[in-house]
Amino acid sequence: MVGSTAPRAASRRTQLTVNEICDELGIARSTFFDWRAKGKAPRCIKLPNGELRIRRSEFDRWLAACEDAA
Repeated sequence: MVGSTAPRAASRRTQLTVNEICDELGIARSTFFDWRAKGKAPRCIKLPNGELRIRRSEFDRWLAACEDAA
């Protein structure tokens, strides 16, 4: 629909915020950043304003790797 202000469906988003990742995993932001510091979080894109985004495809790949390792 042209000019629609409806938000995109979460399932169609190709990049997720740290908050969205944490909500999906049920973890605190501090846990995500601990994992990131240890190199155990999904790869992130750092935007010019310092915010992080995670590609949905990277998150899905990372999650599958966690499942295989369990």
